[in-house]
Amino acid sequence: MTSSPWTACKGQEYPLSNFKDKVILIVNVASKCGFTSQYAGLEELYKNITAKHPDQFVILGFPCNQFGGQEPDAEAEIVAFCERNFGVTFPIMQKIEVNGDNAHPLFEWLKEQKSGLLGLKRIKWNFEKFLIGKDGQVKGRWASVTGPASLEKEILAELEK
Repeated sequence: MTSSPWTACKGQEYPLSNFKDKVILIVNVASKCGFTSQYAGLEELYKNITAKHPDQFVILGFPCNQFGGQEPDAEAEIVAFCERNFGVTFPIMQKIEVNGDNAHPLFEWLKEQKSGLLGLKRIKWNFEKFLIGKDGQVKGRWASVTGPASLEKEILAELEK
């Protein structure tokens, strides 16, 4: 896994080395999308798993405005929206691009490791999900239509390894 530092929306640095030996679910998110309600499912998944496996699992949400302009707000407004409307407690990271010339290196790496439907590398829409195992390898990739609750079994399997 890449070791690039990240700045969370609340101004706190998050080097990826902070997540060594943890299972990570990485999601590109947006506040004005038909899938925005998945924030609630992601938060429920996060709370359920961290209750059983404290400090072993994290969800990282990466806001992105590349799909229909559905994340136009500044980072502080995004965090406030997530907390106010969905009670989000998992980290919402800096706003990034996931496709194209300005795609963040983490998402370039994720797409290279695990292609999507029909072998396509690019992120198709908001709320695509990548699961990283404790070993730092990409274990799975799911499209936007895959609800967070359906990932619990795979996440728990990775935590048991």
